[in-house]
Amino acid sequence: MMVPIRCFSCGKQLGGLYEQFKKRVEKGEKPEKVMDDLGIKRYCCRRMIFSQVDLIDEISKYKS
Repeated sequence: MMVPIRCFSCGKQLGGLYEQFKKRVEKGEKPEKVMDDLGIKRYCCRRMIFSQVDLIDEISKYKS
């Protein structure tokens, strides 16, 4: 999966937080609370995590 390492707007490091976010949300926690717990407070950083789409599995099916 290709998660942005840093927020495009402010530069905060986000790459290591996405896996934790994804696991906790899949367990049933509210995304807002998980982001608060992980220290993702800025709107720009939240946008980077919320808008992440895992397309690498879909793309890897096709060989060039």
